[in-house]
Amino acid sequence: MRLQKLFAVLTVAALSVSIAGGVSAADQYGIDIVHSSIQFSVKHMLISNVKGTFDKFDGVIKYDPENIANSSVEVTIDVASINTKDQKRDDHVRSEEFLDASKHPNITFKSNKIVKKDDGYVAVGTLTIRGVSKEVELPFVLNGPITNPWGQTVIGIEIEFKLNRQDYGVKWNKTMDSGGLVVGDDIKIEINLEATKS
Repeated sequence: MRLQKLFAVLTVAALSVSIAGGVSAADQYGIDIVHSSIQFSVKHMLISNVKGTFDKFDGVIKYDPENIANSSVEVTIDVASINTKDQKRDDHVRSEEFLDASKHPNITFKSNKIVKKDDGYVAVGTLTIRGVSKEVELPFVLNGPITNPWGQTVIGIEIEFKLNRQDYGVKWNKTMDSGGLVVGDDIKIEINLEATKS
């Protein structure tokens, strides 16, 4: 009898410590592609910026407002969905000279930790392009959560960063008579995600 009472006391104590410590589970959010976008721009012949989008992507965001360290993000982008408003150029980017969509159909990012930094956050994780994986740090701003007019809980995420395409084996280029390159190496990427709680 005394043993049972001792077990009960220890169980209550453990639960009390867990609650006091703020242990909580992350909520899962699915990306709303209709209200989200993945855009990029790259310098063309040193004088202009060519812009484009990836029109098909998916992912899951786990967000714990009580403990950001419990949060995570995983996104998959369909390389073939690239859209620069020029069919010939899009086909070239899909080819083995650029992203090689037939062998590497997806660009992926998977976080391994989320940390608070200044007025925003940083997602540290693995970015894989053309079969090459590298650890990157993606600074982002989190908006929400809010309740939309249909009673759903939604959040917004804004990300802006640069990467060098040469780091991922995307090496095609041509040198102009002036000595400049037709396609720049630095890619500017802007991601805006709206996600709905499952």
